[in-house]
Amino acid sequence: MSEVLVLQSANACIALITRAVDENEQRLIARALRNTATFRHKLDRTILTKLVVENVSSTFKQTFLNNLKAMDTSEDTTVESVSKKYILSVDYYLGYLILLFQHDSKEISIEFSTYLAQSIPKANKRELDLIAAKVYFYHYRNLELSSNKEFWINARGSLLAAHRTATLRQDYESQAVLINLLLRNYLSTNHYDLADKLVSKTQFPEQAANNQLARYNYYLGRIKAIQLDYTSSNKYLLQAMRKALVTKATSGFQQAVNKVAIIVQLLMGEIPERNVFRQPMLKNSLVPYLKITSAVRVGDLHLFQEALGKFTSEFQRDKTFTLILRLRHNVIKAGIRMLSLSYSRISLRDTCLKLQLDSEEDAEYVVGKAIRDGVVDAVINHEKGYMKSKENVDIYSTNEPQNAFHQRISFCLNLHNESVQAMRFPMNAHKKDLAVLNDLIEEEKKLVNEIANEEDDAEF
Repeated sequence: MSEVLVLQSANACIALITRAVDENEQRLIARALRNTATFRHKLDRTILTKLVVENVSSTFKQTFLNNLKAMDTSEDTTVESVSKKYILSVDYYLGYLILLFQHDSKEISIEFSTYLAQSIPKANKRELDLIAAKVYFYHYRNLELSSNKEFWINARGSLLAAHRTATLRQDYESQAVLINLLLRNYLSTNHYDLADKLVSKTQFPEQAANNQLARYNYYLGRIKAIQLDYTSSNKYLLQAMRKALVTKATSGFQQAVNKVAIIVQLLMGEIPERNVFRQPMLKNSLVPYLKITSAVRVGDLHLFQEALGKFTSEFQRDKTFTLILRLRHNVIKAGIRMLSLSYSRISLRDTCLKLQLDSEEDAEYVVGKAIRDGVVDAVINHEKGYMKSKENVDIYSTNEPQNAFHQRISFCLNLHNESVQAMRFPMNAHKKDLAVLNDLIEEEKKLVNEIANEEDDAEF
């Protein structure tokens, strides 16, 4: 994309924002922010300098140019034109573009992002809500990426203050972004109790965008997984995968969600589908998790320990190592299930050898716990020292098919309700139709009066 096309695209977004301010239409600002993705990677200092010189007011112009390392020295730009109309939303939009350029070029300026993030609440304009959410995200992302990790950890106070301000002003988009940033901050230092308290004390706005809702569900899934609530965790992680876009730009998020979802499914006693590991976007990153899944599926404790030792660094980097350590008992239960299906009767001695346990007493304890948990349908003969499996029960005589059918129906109904809630219409569009209808009614009244007057004249 040439420089001319980038300038045209940026000016088109600026025109949309100007029109949005004039018509009080937030959806036009949302459209401008979406269109920014088409040219954000083509931005450079020259293009941004031209945009700042032509469209930014004197309040921010010199600060923006200094940050771009370009001094405004020409006489025609130091004095603003009287006829030129400067809009505050455009000023902050161009500041947001500078943040994008610095983030993509890895030239992070914490001072500049802090300046923008602190000045937006002072403006107190509802037209800035969507842009403010973007500025908040990239500001705190800069703190997270900075070499001094204390910046990111110490940002909790400013995050909480910004969230309080956004809540009081009913800035739903900023609320969603700031809640996700707080959860990310807590989880980065393994403060799951603080993250859980934040979730219990706040309410995530329903009006938030899908990408923020996907992030929120992902963080909830991680919190619930640590708290041993695997059913809720699996539900939130599935929602995160469904809400997020499946594109090359979101591949990192998809990989992170699937890694946790796979471990949670294994902890629930389920085996993930094979096609999950075959997706091109996920194939390479899920190799360690495929090894773990294979070990759990066959109940091979030796294979599990081998995979755990080989990919420990990857699991620690993904922050799933703690969850994977809990899978050892699941591997043993899977092995017991395989033995129950393969043998109608097997001695505890052979069970100990196949599961690589320390003693027959350990094997008896593990098998007994598996029977109590409903993993296998069998009985233990203590005198003769063997496990005897019962005959398989017809699955259709149980409630499992009905429960599965109920889950699918609930998912479809929830999807329909969410789709209806996500529908958006132009504000005050009905008033235009109402005005046209009122004009037609007035014309009909005039016509009726004229006809009545003509009839009166005809009588005389």
